[in-house]
Amino acid sequence: MKNRVVVTGMGVCAPNGTNISDFTEALKTGKSGIRYFSELEKLKFSCQIGGMPLVPEQLKSRYFTPLELRNFNSSGILYGVIAGMQAWEDAGLSIHEEHCDYDSGCIFGSGSLGVDKFRESIIKVDEGNVRRLGSTSVQQTMSSGVSAYLGGKIGFGNLVTTNSSACTTGTESIYLAFERIQNGKAKRMLAGSTSDGGPYVWGGFDALRILPSKFNDRPTKASRPMDADAQGFVPGCGAGALVLESLASAQERGATIYAEILGGEVNNGGQREGGTMTAPNPHAVRRCIENAIRDAGIKPDAIDAINGHLTATAKDGLEVHNWSRALGRKGDDLPYINSIKGMVGHCLAAAGSIECVASVLQLKEQFIFPNVNLETLHPEIAEVMEPGRAPRKMLNTRVDVLAKASFGFGDVNCCIIFRKF
Repeated sequence: MKNRVVVTGMGVCAPNGTNISDFTEALKTGKSGIRYFSELEKLKFSCQIGGMPLVPEQLKSRYFTPLELRNFNSSGILYGVIAGMQAWEDAGLSIHEEHCDYDSGCIFGSGSLGVDKFRESIIKVDEGNVRRLGSTSVQQTMSSGVSAYLGGKIGFGNLVTTNSSACTTGTESIYLAFERIQNGKAKRMLAGSTSDGGPYVWGGFDALRILPSKFNDRPTKASRPMDADAQGFVPGCGAGALVLESLASAQERGATIYAEILGGEVNNGGQREGGTMTAPNPHAVRRCIENAIRDAGIKPDAIDAINGHLTATAKDGLEVHNWSRALGRKGDDLPYINSIKGMVGHCLAAAGSIECVASVLQLKEQFIFPNVNLETLHPEIAEVMEPGRAPRKMLNTRVDVLAKASFGFGDVNCCIIFRKF
């Protein structure tokens, strides 16, 4: 018998909210965290806007010591530790000061981590000041830095690692943690992902010309998933985190249970059959969704809502067509579908985990958050979905089962099925 797995804690450090309370309110009201950055204009970026968390000093000092913050310059680790520690606290779990907790572990993903610290270090090396790099330059720039920081702060004794699968990273980390608990390898796992932001991360995407350049004077209107006037994704950053736990462990300690994970799937399109480094193989996407539903032990008509990847690019239409074909549903029968990217942009490696937090919140509080900036449904999407299935305003409605998926560079796919507990 495999263990049932539930969500018992959540944390977030997003462009529109750096705690669960503020983030929930932002979701319900459609509050945007996308803003203009003068630095991007000075560097001659075409897209001069982005989504970045506003982290007050008080919040930094809650989770980092003054010594840790000295010469600290890794925003991804900052966001990840804030979200991860919030989730652990929200789950009502303690920190072991003397001994490590062998029943608990961490899978916390990242894309490019410590980019600003890398730049700072490179300049010092080039100047011949290698001795001035400081004692924490390695831990601030290594890919597993975020999971290492969290492992040390909480005292994990189980698996502590970092996964990296581009924009699928966050959803994949949660799926991998789910599998570990389901198979009895751990009682609890802190799962999530984080992403640095700013010009040295976003520059490559600007060079690819896949970011919007016509909304620099209207930043909150720029990210337009599923809209006929979508111009490309707005870059973002931040972190999201979930505490996953075996149902038996959660019930034994009387924990609050936000949702259950019924199952999921992760696969790759092999950059074949229409898939490339940057575009998904539609056959693999549909296979991922279909296998996730099969793994969850449900029928496609049981799904009430979809939190899609939906980045406001030309691939939004293909994604909705893939959902329709995989579920065998269309028109008014397609589940409600939404994307948080209209509010925060595309948070890259952090996208999936932030969106999983948003997904669980919809189950917990029984609402569907609005598709911000969706004015006219893209014609390709209108072929298979009625406009009302992509709500423009928040809906208070029953949501029992929600499907969350992410699709990333490298043709990587992941889908998780959540159920209200």
